Amino acid sequence: MAAAGARPVELGFAESAPAWRLRSEQFPSKVYAPLPGRPDAFHRCIFLFCCREQPCCAGLRVFRNQLPRKNDFYSYEPPSENPPPETGESVCLQLKSGAHLCRVCGCLGPKTCSRCHKAYYCSKEHQTLDWRLGHKQACAQPDHLDHIIPDHNFLFPEFEIVIETEDEIMPEVVEKEDYSEIIESMGEALEEELDSMAKHESREDKIFQKFKTQIALEPEQILRYGRGIAPIWISGENIPQEKDIPDCPCGAKRILEFQVMPQLLNYLKADRLGKSIDWGILAVFTCAESCSLGTGYTEEFVWKQDVTDTP
Repeated sequence: MAAAGARPVELGFAESAPAWRLRSEQFPSKVYAPLPGRPDAFHRCIFLFCCREQPCCAGLRVFRNQLPRKNDFYSYEPPSENPPPETGESVCLQLKSGAHLCRVCGCLGPKTCSRCHKAYYCSKEHQTLDWRLGHKQACAQPDHLDHIIPDHNFLFPEFEIVIETEDEIMPEVVEKEDYSEIIESMGEALEEELDSMAKHESREDKIFQKFKTQIALEPEQILRYGRGIAPIWISGENIPQEKDIPDCPCGAKRILEFQVMPQLLNYLKADRLGKSIDWGILAVFTCAESCSLGTGYTEEFVWKQDVTDTP
């Protein structure tokens, strides 16, 4: 049970899932966050995009989309929890509308292989990559293409996010260090400087200790969801002020929707030190009013906090 007056926090954990589920038309490869009591937000999704290459990792982008229950894209009833027997583990790379998807990334694929006319791509670059990594051989057997799951190492691994509610709010157990004896033993000229350093170190330690205490019971959590809650920061540096979070174009303030935890990096296999993505916390802020957008998307705001922020 959460403390009185506190909003419950939902924790997300990465779990392996069969390909049929991850690639299903109704499986949300994003954070699915409907708003109860809002008919226009029965289906509400938050999409967070990031490139795995280190030079691009500052260019994080987040988008929100919401739809009523009756719409042109999803069925009125929820999808089945069981795999469809007629498809099994095969990949569906064509929408019901007839549009084809890129074999490499799953985006709209208007381009096609000139030899087999069965493989579709979003760009020449992805066609070239797929040719090197297997399509050169598969092209001679186009009837089998729809039953092959392309495996391209530059893509992130896919997981399902399973949700559990955090049982309780962990208390802060951090005591301020006593620096008085150290300061008294030093000359008066250094007292002000040491006092400033002590306060900074104490604040840094308190914030980091709070972070560690908060996640200690569930260290594998990759996401903390709680619309309107306060984030738990991993560092005392680079914490945004209210002025740093831009308002939504509709005029409403933005509030925290969820935060992505550093544990996700392990699942994404971001293990090339200094050459791949890295973060301490990714805090995603969305429109407090969740303004209605019809069938479109609106860009929201993400704040990246590193474990240490050095100028």
